[in-house]
Amino acid sequence: MSSQTQASHFSGGFTAPPIQSAKAFRAAMTAMARPGEIKDITGATPPEGLSVAAGCLLLTLCDPDTGLYLASDVDRPAVRDWITFHTGAPFVRPEQADFAIGGWSALAPLDRYRIGTSEYPDRSATLIVELPCFDTPNAELRGPGIKSSTEIWLPDIGPFQANSMLFPLGFDTYFAAGSQVSALPRSSRITPLSNKGG
Repeated sequence: MSSQTQASHFSGGFTAPPIQSAKAFRAAMTAMARPGEIKDITGATPPEGLSVAAGCLLLTLCDPDTGLYLASDVDRPAVRDWITFHTGAPFVRPEQADFAIGGWSALAPLDRYRIGTSEYPDRSATLIVELPCFDTPNAELRGPGIKSSTEIWLPDIGPFQANSMLFPLGFDTYFAAGSQVSALPRSSRITPLSNKGG
């Protein structure tokens, strides 16, 4: 039905933008500042293909000045229309992206994304990785924002270890599952938990 299509494209944003966007922004920033911690993030109702958490991140972090790459598994007309209506973010190639979103395998290869420069390390991409759920941790994290150590599940440990070795260059990563989010900044040092797989 056309009304359902319209609802999918043009509704589903924050119903109380000042409050919900502030809460979502705080959740996103707290997740990045405290690597590995899982935070609730709600308020958006994105179209099929995006989790609630991913939708909230896009509404919070994207605007007409942030280039967004949609991986093949989330790149569909309803998603593009919803993002355009609510954020105005332009769709770009991976090499130009400020943010890239999709499932882990669909986002590959990772060497397409910007990692910043020595003069401007902040000119790098942030990945938003859609996950079905947060699984049993398979890696240990240490570094800024972590009191001693913490544990996290990563879809593939090796690429994140390689990325962290580039610090202060490298990409940052959000993981979105349902209405929850966690993050892995490039500054975190990663060690596999051999007794738990990975």
